[in-house]
Amino acid sequence: MTVPLLSVILVYHDDRRHLGACLEAVRRIPPDLPTEAILVDNASTDGGIEEAAAAFPAVRIVRNESNPGFGAANNRAVGESSGEFLLFLNTDTVLQSGAVSLLLDALRADDGAAAAGPLLYPGEGKAQVSFGNRVDFFGQLVQKLFLNPFYKKAVLRHPRTRRTGWLSAACLLCRRAAFAEAGGFDERFFLYFEDIDLCLRMRKAGGRLLYVPAARVFHAGGASTGVRPSASRLAYRRSQLLFYKKHASRGSLRLLRGYLRIVFGTQKILGRFRGPEGKERRAACRGLLDEKGDR
Repeated sequence: MTVPLLSVILVYHDDRRHLGACLEAVRRIPPDLPTEAILVDNASTDGGIEEAAAAFPAVRIVRNESNPGFGAANNRAVGESSGEFLLFLNTDTVLQSGAVSLLLDALRADDGAAAAGPLLYPGEGKAQVSFGNRVDFFGQLVQKLFLNPFYKKAVLRHPRTRRTGWLSAACLLCRRAAFAEAGGFDERFFLYFEDIDLCLRMRKAGGRLLYVPAARVFHAGGASTGVRPSASRLAYRRSQLLFYKKHASRGSLRLLRGYLRIVFGTQKILGRFRGPEGKERRAACRGLLDEKGDR
């Protein structure tokens, strides 16, 4: 039996619409790159896993009885994989021709590189910003208001490989050794920021991160969160607060808490917390701001 060079790891939760195209692209990875694919099901109910099992018998399926979150599911799959390189891949992505080879070539050409990420795009002539550097209150503000509009055009005009501070795990190629040295994903992050947290820990361990825009990967975005926007926004804020507690200054954390108080207060004024579900969301928002947690 051929030992895989690459372990492709996908976490699935009710994304039946995209899964087939994603796995078909994985199946087209060139045979000179021995590959295993592991699909972790986080307690889905839409029948997509059953369809995948029938259409892609080579894909190993791991089932979780409940949804432990994105990071925990990835960690479980890594434990059951054996490739020298780990390719974390969202199920709403489609690998374009040559993308995996380009990412592997970039890592192999730089012995100090821990991980590499491609250009993610939602449509022709468009780019998603899937990399960045400083992540704190002012860093996020600057990136969203100024850098993201610039990057969306710059990466298409000048697709050169560059070092960066973090990469999105929608498609992230890691050396297994670097992933292990960083300790894997922090499972306290249910969804969002777990990839940035991992990247920072890989950098602290001495690894470099490479953004490789010559490698292209289609990414629909929001596949498993779009149908639950309120829960998704709450998960984002919970993970954001946890990330700031771990990595940002106390001043930055205070600014974020103050900003969220304004956001939640505005939502209350606009009547977003009416009805039983609204009251639950309001209580959850209040609970987020009351949480202290460890730094």
